[in-house]
Parts: sequence; C-alpha cells; structure tokens
Amino acid sequence: MGESLWFASRAAGLLTLVLLTGTFVLGLFTSGRQATVRWPRFAIAALHRNLSLLTLVFLAVHIITAIVDGYVALDWIDVVVPFASAYEPFWVGLGAVAVDVLLAVVVTSLLRTRIPSKVWRAVHWAAYACWPVAVAHGIGMGDKDLWWVWGLDGLCVVAVLAGLAWRAQRTHPDTMARAGVR
Repeated sequence: MGESLWFASRAAGLLTLVLLTGTFVLGLFTSGRQATVRWPRFAIAALHRNLSLLTLVFLAVHIITAIVDGYVALDWIDVVVPFASAYEPFWVGLGAVAVDVLLAVVVTSLLRTRIPSKVWRAVHWAAYACWPVAVAHGIGMGDKDLWWVWGLDGLCVVAVLAGLAWRAQRTHPDTMARAGVR
C-alpha cells in the first residue's frame, strides 16, 4: 500500500471540504428559500441532502484511510473524542469536533419527524460552526507548502462568505409575515 493510503486520506479530506462547502452553501439557499423555475425549492433541498450524504461518504474514506495508513498513530477513539490524540492533538481534535457535530446533525436529521423542530433546528445551526472548524483542521493538518491546497481552501472560504452575504440579505417569508409585511 505504501503512500497510496496517505494520498487517499489527503485527497478524501480535501474532497470532503469541497463537498462540505457545497452542502453549507446549499443549506443557505434552502434556508433562504431560494428557488427558480429551473431549480424549485424541493430540488435544492434534495441536492443539499444528497450532497450531505456524499460528504459523509468521503469523510468516512478520509477517516478510515488516515487510521489504517498507520503513518501516524491514530486510533478510532481519536475520531470522536476531541483532543485525545497523541499525534497533533489540537488539529486532530478539531477534526473530531467537526465529526461530532456532523454526527449530531445526521442523527437529528434521521429523527427529524420524531423530535421537536426546535431541537432539529438548534443542532442544524451547530453545523454552521462545523465548517470553520473543519477548515481549521485541514489547514493545521494540511500540506502547508502546496499552493493549490491553499487556493482550494481560499475558494471554499470565498464560496461560504458569498453564500453568507447572500443569505444575510434575504428575509425569510415567515419573518416577513410576522412583521406584517406582504
């Protein structure tokens, strides 16, 4: 196997960041009730959900290959217990925090019809914190001498900032109705 697992782990980590960024931005569009004739709200929501699932697949590949590779001493417990790793405890710990938040979002999304909507919404709001934590994990653990990785990170940051700026300008229809605006 040699370096192939190492490269697979890094590639899966970078792809996970790109997919997580796309999921984040689509989540902003969904919450902002973005829709067009070609892209109705249900299609954007379905794309958000499916991209989320694909993100989890590549996250699993990233985690499995990092542990199985054996280049550094990572245990399965390091994936879910923040800052417990013997290797780069802070940066690996940030990854564990991001994983924990994503797991909470997945579990509450699976239970969405069985839990109060306020609980689901609160946990989903925590996902907003997951993205910058995952970015920090990638930057701290990543290859600091590869310009294209920095460029990819920068593009992800720009995409999220643009999505947040767009979302900040939107007013949710429920908020408008409560304010008496038609």
